[in-house]
Amino acid sequence: MKKYLVGFLVCLFLLLGGCSLKTYDQLYCLPGRSAAYRNLQETVSWAMDTMSYCAPLTGENQQAVQSADLDGDGEEEYLVFARSVTDRPLQILIFHRDGEDFSLSGRIEGSGTAFDRVEYAQIDGVPGMELIVGRQVSDQVLRNLSVYSFAGGSTTSLLSASYREFVTVDLTDSGANELLLLGRSEEELTSGGAFLYGCEDEGMSFLGSVGLSGGVEDVRRIIPGKLEGGKPAVYVASAAGDDAIVTDVLAVVGQRFTNVSASAESGTSVRTLRNRFVYATDIDEDGVLELPSLIPMEPLQNVEKWDQQLILWYSLREDGSACEKMDTYYNDQDGWYLCLDPRWARRLTVIREASSYRFFIWDERYNSAEMVFSVEAFSGSDREENALSQNRFPLYRGDTVTYAASLGVASVQYGITQETLIGSFHLIRQDWMTGEI
Repeated sequence: MKKYLVGFLVCLFLLLGGCSLKTYDQLYCLPGRSAAYRNLQETVSWAMDTMSYCAPLTGENQQAVQSADLDGDGEEEYLVFARSVTDRPLQILIFHRDGEDFSLSGRIEGSGTAFDRVEYAQIDGVPGMELIVGRQVSDQVLRNLSVYSFAGGSTTSLLSASYREFVTVDLTDSGANELLLLGRSEEELTSGGAFLYGCEDEGMSFLGSVGLSGGVEDVRRIIPGKLEGGKPAVYVASAAGDDAIVTDVLAVVGQRFTNVSASAESGTSVRTLRNRFVYATDIDEDGVLELPSLIPMEPLQNVEKWDQQLILWYSLREDGSACEKMDTYYNDQDGWYLCLDPRWARRLTVIREASSYRFFIWDERYNSAEMVFSVEAFSGSDREENALSQNRFPLYRGDTVTYAASLGVASVQYGITQETLIGSFHLIRQDWMTGEI
């Protein structure tokens, strides 16, 4: 019980009366705020009675005490997530502030073993935030979700559904969010599906569903983004076997919820990548998400340790057609990539030897490959000296490692210079490779 009390006090200190982490000065609340702090603590303690704190387990909101302007009056309400010993043990206590005083203004009771995830979003277009609550039910794969509105000072349930994962996103470009659930269809309990809900008139309505390429248990990442042309979309990446990813791209096209990446011939998304740690990302930072597609490279003769990490990044248009964007050599093992010139990128072959990578370009006229440059990683106290020796030049200097390159004789005919290599070298952002659901 002591650890719950400590957590509660920390949450109140950060939430109450405008204290924030924006500056150190703001951490020192005015003396008058301590009365409100004590009043809220006393009101919560009285309302909790024999209950214990029960913070959500996943998502961005994992505090036992949270705040949000639920009714749109400009004042934040305080929400306490708790567990009771009743038949509906999961409790959400809502406290309204009036000056320095607080009162219990609402209570939401639900069944389940734990709060899975909590989100706040504008869904119904009315001032105030809707509360989206996911609850775990025993050890079941699917969980229960409820959406609550607090417009007009009363608590209204807008939707109850089952889900595996969910995301709020404005797919219709209406200015309000829709709710996208990933789960199983009632007709085929083993299949994976995406179900879209949005507000129409005074409640939430079912807007459509599409199938996913795999089961809901295989979903690894959900990424809101945009298609080529700017239409909002959601990218759902799922594991396809032990070493591949398949990505479903979901959008509302012509007022119809659809999987724009689906192939009529195969019934699944059209492209997979044989590396389950590379996901869709805006690699060229143009505001549109790109998908990765592995391109095989022709090996050199009598060479065993050739590397195959050439990736074509492409975006999708709303009709499902691809727009090729960028070729990269993508070294996820060492955490860096190179943007490649499309004039010769597809003729590239790379040989890896420990932390050294030698890049060759095939000349189809002579059926031979010439070494154009190499990239190496150096660590230790002498890494700077090594990076500048033997005609090498630094590509990137980190805290513990320095990446360097050297040019081959054939680099001249392909327009490869120190400047172009330095400009094409990038570190892989960790959120592209990790953060699985």
